[in-house]
Amino acid sequence: MKNRHGDGAIENKVFHQKVLKNQVHETMTNNLKYLLGPMRIPFLVITPASVLLGLGTAVWTAGHVSIYYFILALLGAVSAHISVNAFNEYFDFKSGLDLKTSRTPFSGGSGTLPERPAMACCVLYTAVITFAVTVFMGLFFIYVRGLWLLPVGVLGLLTIFAYTPWLSGSPLLCLVAPGVGFGPLMVMGTHFVLTGEYSLPAFIASLVPFFLISDLLLLNQFPDIEADRNVGRRNFPIVVGRRNSGFIYGVFLLMAYLSIIFGACFGFLPEITLIGLLTVIMAVPAFVGGIRYRENIEKLIPYMGLNVIICVVTPVLVAAGLLVA
Repeated sequence: MKNRHGDGAIENKVFHQKVLKNQVHETMTNNLKYLLGPMRIPFLVITPASVLLGLGTAVWTAGHVSIYYFILALLGAVSAHISVNAFNEYFDFKSGLDLKTSRTPFSGGSGTLPERPAMACCVLYTAVITFAVTVFMGLFFIYVRGLWLLPVGVLGLLTIFAYTPWLSGSPLLCLVAPGVGFGPLMVMGTHFVLTGEYSLPAFIASLVPFFLISDLLLLNQFPDIEADRNVGRRNFPIVVGRRNSGFIYGVFLLMAYLSIIFGACFGFLPEITLIGLLTVIMAVPAFVGGIRYRENIEKLIPYMGLNVIICVVTPVLVAAGLLVA
């Protein structure tokens, strides 16, 4: 009997240790989820697509680049993207917007802070730390490449911090700011740190993500019109309505593809970059679906997802064409 009681005590102790271990693991997993949520990890794939486009123009024009500089440029760009996402999450929570939106997989924030308000300080720290990493990378490249990078860097940093609290109050700035960040600033900035100069091919190529990323944010604003209006935002879906915004979306899609055609036809980009036009087969249904289901958010969601694919795949195809050329 004594041995039996002893064995039972040991088994009970082992059981409690397993329970405690599982609780610790679950707590760590939840904390990691809430920490990574405001970073919007799935959407960070947009950044490598733009940086890869800058790599493509650099290789095509210069012939040889530093892989180390490319890795550092990618790190700085990803840090900038995380920073703007985290600032957006923090400011939207503080304004009360996150409590009013109906979240979709592509809009309405990550839902982290409404579920765990105590994480607000951690989200702000994430935004500030990644902002500081971006600044450090910028200063490094200014040191090795020169002051001509400074205007791009300063404008990029201002866009990161100002987008949610200030730029979102202007329909035009709210539309173009994301495109400027992921287009001319990111693509031409990458091209400059890899080559030491700006170029017209890099600018033409940067117009592709400029129009597409502007479109991405535009379509993603459709579900949040009432919530955005209540906190004082003024974007095109609020000002001109979903129908007219849908046509703006279509024009920007068209301009993205015309940028590729223009670059290839006039020799600014190699002809093989026309491979980027392949995503037209997705762009047409995305536009039609955006117009048709503009008032039905549930049916609009698949087209919002299709729009994300267009925004990633098109620049990657153009970059692949540049690298092959």
